[in-house]
This record gives sequence, structure tokens and C-alpha cells, in this order.
Amino acid sequence: MEYLSNVDVYIERYGQKLIDFLPNLLGAIILLFLGIWIIRFINRLVRKFFDKKEYDPTLEGFIANLINWVLKILLFVLVITQLGVESASLVALIGAGGLTLGFALQGSLSNFAGGILILLLKPFRRGDWISAQGVEGTVKEITIFNTKLTTFGNQLAVIPNGKLSNENIINYSSEGIRRDRIAFSIGYNDNIKQAKEILLNLVLEQGEVLKDEDKAPMVAVGELAENSIDLTLRFWAKNEDFWKLHWLILEEGIQRLEAAGISKPFPQRDLHYPDFDMQEK
Repeated sequence: MEYLSNVDVYIERYGQKLIDFLPNLLGAIILLFLGIWIIRFINRLVRKFFDKKEYDPTLEGFIANLINWVLKILLFVLVITQLGVESASLVALIGAGGLTLGFALQGSLSNFAGGILILLLKPFRRGDWISAQGVEGTVKEITIFNTKLTTFGNQLAVIPNGKLSNENIINYSSEGIRRDRIAFSIGYNDNIKQAKEILLNLVLEQGEVLKDEDKAPMVAVGELAENSIDLTLRFWAKNEDFWKLHWLILEEGIQRLEAAGISKPFPQRDLHYPDFDMQEK
């Protein structure tokens, strides 16, 4: 009987507390769902605003991402407060945990700072083809913590902003034009002048190749290798024409050299064996 009476006491005590807490709990749930809806609505408004204005796409994505995170943190604070946690206690709790989180999230904070630096210094923009951290690809998106690249094989590469902001980046798109370098090997017995003329004429036939005075195509002897003479063909082209020209000139150049009777050298060794019959005599 004593046990049952204790149970009744606990039910009465904590049941009353639960009843008193229910309004705060229901209010927090309603606030949570309402806040999520409002955040989505604000995000849509931000996207529409940027769509109507001609801002830098990199800046648009970063700011939209930042606004989304700030609103979610605000909603979290409001929901916790609605549950009955006093603002002063919450601030003290955040302050106490801030230092610990700061040490635990050093990488994330570094990535956030890196994102700010990328936004300010603009070493690349969305749509640029870059090489960084051993990865090459088109910049798909720059978020507050990382940058997403679409590689040549259509894979998604995610690189932390902290790494990008502190290490080397090659931006292949920023200048609008690129210079290619293709090597062709011929034999030591082949006519160098003839081979150079064949390759140079091939490049000059291509309308997309830039032919300004300071960007004129050229062919030169690049190296006297052990088994071949290596010719270096160099030309300028716009970014959108670069790879098409690279593959066309590489394939057509080999075919034209072969058609002209110019050999394709390959590594070879001459081995001389001693005349055993002469040694026996």
C-alpha cells in the first residue's frame, strides 16, 4: 500500500508538471514548423531577388547559403527559449560551450573564413575551370564551408574552403584564352623543316586558332631526345574552342606526318654479341 501511495504522489507531482509544460511544448512545436516554413519562404524570396538582379553568381550562392544558416540558428534559439530555457541561461550556455565548440570545430571555422576570403579575393567564380588539391573541374557551387567541382568525368568533388584559400589554385578560365602545347616526335633522319611546315600549315587552317601578331602559332625543336627529335607546336585559342582544337590537331598532325613519309620513332637498342667462333680460334 505504501508503494502505491508513493506512485500516486509521483504521478500527481510530475503529472502536474507535465500538464504545466504542455503549453510550452506545443508552442515550441508550432514555432518550429512555422519557423521552417518562414525560412523556406525567405529563401525563395532571396533566390527570386538574385534572379532579377545581375549579381555575381558566386556572391548570390554564398549569401543565400549564409542567410539560410543564420535563420536556422535563430529558429533554434527561439524554440529553446519557448521551451522555458531563460535567455540569460541560454546565453551563458552558449558562451560556455562556444569555447569548446571553437576548438572542436576549428576545421569548420577555418573553412568558413576561407569561404569569406574566396568571396572577397575572387580567385575563381562559378563556372570557371580550376585545378586545386589534385582535382580539376568546373566550379559548380561555393558554399560557406566548401566548394563543389564537377570533374571532367562528371563526378562531384567537394573541397574545403580552408584548403582552397591557403594553397595553390590554377584558374584556366579567368583569362578567356589558353595556349596549348603539343609535342610531335620525328626521327633523326627525317626532314625537320618539312615536318615543321606540315604542322604549322595544319594549325593555320583552323579558323578558331588565334592568329594575332603576339599570339601567332609556332613550331620549334623542343628537345633532342635519345631516340627522336621532339617538335613543340604551340597555339592560342579561346577556352570554348581549346579542347576541340587540341584533339583535332593531335590526331590530324600524326596522320599528315605519316602521309608525308615522316617516321614515328620508338625506343630501340643495338645489341652486339661477341663472335664466339673467332674467340675459340
